[in-house]
Amino acid sequence: MKIVSFLKGEEERYGIYYEDKIYDLISLGRKFYKKLPADIISFLNEKERSLGNAEFISEKISSGEADPENKQEIKLISPIPHPVSCRDGYAFRQHVATARRNRGVEMISEFDEFPVFYFTNHKAVFGEGDILVEEDHLQKLDFELEAAVVIGKQGKNIPAEKADEYIAGYMIMNDFSARVLQMEEMKLNLGPAKGKDFATSLGPWLVTPDELEKYIVPSDTGKKYDLRMTAVHNGRQVSDGNMKDMNWSFAEIIERASYGVELFPGEVIGSGTVGTGCYLELNGTWTIEAKQQGREFTPVWLNDGDVIELEISGLGILKNRIVKTKNDYSILNKKKKTRDASYKS
Repeated sequence: MKIVSFLKGEEERYGIYYEDKIYDLISLGRKFYKKLPADIISFLNEKERSLGNAEFISEKISSGEADPENKQEIKLISPIPHPVSCRDGYAFRQHVATARRNRGVEMISEFDEFPVFYFTNHKAVFGEGDILVEEDHLQKLDFELEAAVVIGKQGKNIPAEKADEYIAGYMIMNDFSARVLQMEEMKLNLGPAKGKDFATSLGPWLVTPDELEKYIVPSDTGKKYDLRMTAVHNGRQVSDGNMKDMNWSFAEIIERASYGVELFPGEVIGSGTVGTGCYLELNGTWTIEAKQQGREFTPVWLNDGDVIELEISGLGILKNRIVKTKNDYSILNKKKKTRDASYKS
């Protein structure tokens, strides 16, 4: 099943995507006497009962007994419009190793010891469509091609061997990154924060695990899937990776994330960037290649009006357009204060 969220007028709804049509689960629940919660987070919290009712409605849809929504009257948004939290992992060794090599530093050994993640802004989540950014965000604005899971069951200290049971579904994630802001703040060994907190896009729908069974590949711990991952910038393909190359599975990331902490339905966890999945990595590689060939290379970034399309086999295409706001205020250009570092009693 592919679960979507959408706006109908000003009202947020959720439903099923089937054969290029969208079906409102709440209204169809009333029609077929199957009560469903009013929002997607409540749906996940009542997953066992809700999923059974949704599957019943899905059968009515596939048999032609349900009417779809008028696409002209609705707008797709993030499948989880208001995540309980949003973590982002660091699961692809190729991305980490290449980005570090391009900066002239050795691969960090701790990568192979445990999966890490950071928290990003779960209140700045978007679906397909326009992404509004400020002046400073356009200073080396980057995309990040990722997959993400949504937690569907509450749990704490979840062993990796059982963690896949806690995944409600999979979707595409674009972790937009303002690299100048990010690199400036990370010199202080904190972050990323302002370089990341303005926009994360998710979508176009949430795919339940049963739909991906045919893509499963052998894995030591947790499920991995053979799903091709590509990025297209203004019509030109720039990235090509595969979800099966995650060196840390989502199950292992969930085990780490849940240690000593309750995870709740509606929390989003990203995979981190796939190899070749961002310009920070690609520009470094292309610069090295250009120098070896004795030619100049101008780094590529996202600009106002650009379109970035992320595609993962089985998960769809997430398409966004970058739109600069009319606000010209800049924290990068603001005169920085120099604090007195001496101790004052």
